[in-house]
Amino acid sequence: MEHKIGIIMNGVTGRMGTNQHLMRSIVAIIQQGGVKLPNGDTIMPDPVLVGRNQSKLDELSKMSGVAKTTTDLDSVMNDPYYTVYFDAQTTGRRADAVKQAVKAGKHVYCEKPVSVDTKTALELYELCEQAGVKHGVVQDKLWLPGLRKLKRLIENGFFGEILSVRGEFGYWVFEGHTVPAQRPSWNYRKEDDGGIIVDMLCHWRYVLDNIFGKVKAVSCLGATHIKERIDEAGKPYTCTADDAAYATFELEGDVVAHFNSSWTVRVRRDDLLTLQVDGTKGSAVAGLRECYIQHYGNTPKPVWNPDIVQPIDFYGGWSKVPEQEPFDNAFKVQWELFLKHVVLDEPFPWNMKEGAKGIQLAEKGIESWEKRCWVDIPEL
Repeated sequence: MEHKIGIIMNGVTGRMGTNQHLMRSIVAIIQQGGVKLPNGDTIMPDPVLVGRNQSKLDELSKMSGVAKTTTDLDSVMNDPYYTVYFDAQTTGRRADAVKQAVKAGKHVYCEKPVSVDTKTALELYELCEQAGVKHGVVQDKLWLPGLRKLKRLIENGFFGEILSVRGEFGYWVFEGHTVPAQRPSWNYRKEDDGGIIVDMLCHWRYVLDNIFGKVKAVSCLGATHIKERIDEAGKPYTCTADDAAYATFELEGDVVAHFNSSWTVRVRRDDLLTLQVDGTKGSAVAGLRECYIQHYGNTPKPVWNPDIVQPIDFYGGWSKVPEQEPFDNAFKVQWELFLKHVVLDEPFPWNMKEGAKGIQLAEKGIESWEKRCWVDIPEL
């Protein structure tokens, strides 16, 4: 039996919506013949692409093979065939559209941040719960191969007692004066809900909570290192949002985590995101896909002596975690889980409340920056 699910995909003309959610998730699921269920049934997504620019939608339709498009959101919201609403718009537009979807009885799946503030995010959670619709928030990094390998190491007791987590994220985003920028200009305008703290601390919340321990407190320093950039029309604009964040987190179990997040850093590490986890029995460094480990028994014993060439090859004592299982696209994996949640009522803990926790941490990070102090993270 085929369970066909009509999905309203709003805002997928943007970079993330097009690449990760449409092409690498929904189109990929359609091309593989749907989501296979244990009883032999399949779930087949049937999307309609929604946006404000019909020409962009037409281009996207040709590229994806998805025939149905519209600039009239109300028309598909009122169509009972479409039971799922997905939102990948800019953050400021999301809450109103989600409220409209809930009122229309749609199940809701959306990108993060869920809204511009914690209060609104919790309101959306309560509305979804009261309406009895299923709801979820994208938390893609939980299914990255590198982080999945870290999770397996923790489950198997590799680290002993985990002491600390150090995250390095970012790359150089060109300003646009000579080399075109590779991120949209709204990212660097606070008035358009931009800023790396709002963007990335939402990610770090679910990564830390789900893999290492609940976040108890934050100390964060933000910065706007690049003061002027060039927008999509070729015009200079003043950057009003933070483009770098230096945040320390206190986790349950006395684990200390520190994440540097920056769009103004040049990469000299294994990947655009690396996580180093140090424990009493071993350490690991994970990127987006690979993970390297060093056990206690392979740990060298360096002695500080700057007067000689370093005799230890510090990379040599690490070994690569082998590929023990296949890993699919992280966005696609979570999409399949959400579709199973809708059809089979399988558990899906990554809901609107979890999304609100990410916004809460971002707000507390900004509060810490403004007050120049540690800020506790209360239970929502």
